[in-house]
Amino acid sequence: MSMQKITPFLWYAKEAEEAATFYTALFPDSRIKSVTKMPSESPSGPPGSVTIVEFLLFGQPFTAMSAGPLDPFNHAVSFVVSCEDQAEVDRYWDGLLQGGGTPEQCGWLRDRFGVCWQIVPRQLMELMNDPDRARARRATDAMLKMVKIDIAALQAAAAGRA
Repeated sequence: MSMQKITPFLWYAKEAEEAATFYTALFPDSRIKSVTKMPSESPSGPPGSVTIVEFLLFGQPFTAMSAGPLDPFNHAVSFVVSCEDQAEVDRYWDGLLQGGGTPEQCGWLRDRFGVCWQIVPRQLMELMNDPDRARARRATDAMLKMVKIDIAALQAAAAGRA
């Protein structure tokens, strides 16, 4: 088994295992691979105080660590979830907001752990890339007014019916 060349690494104050469990329950083809307590003392604490969690989301490897507060998550790094239809948008949007997440503009949200996500239907990029630039602008203008992305409203806007 070859090692992934690049793996997202998330630093949590104390909830890495809880976050990994939350994410793997929401996304298909996802599971926790291992949970390791660091056996040595580290700058974050004594042996056993740091937890490293390796997990898969949609088959993509991630690593999370609970090692005390450091820097909070912010919008500089987010995870984009590409969705096929409104049902999938709704499922991931609602799922990631469970337990205290915060909805934001343009399909963005913060989950209860502070991680930023973008829940994006493939139709959004198709409409924004429409060769008819007036259609693309109308769809983009509609998206900029949304919180959760509404595919039917985007299509109506693009067609000039909104």
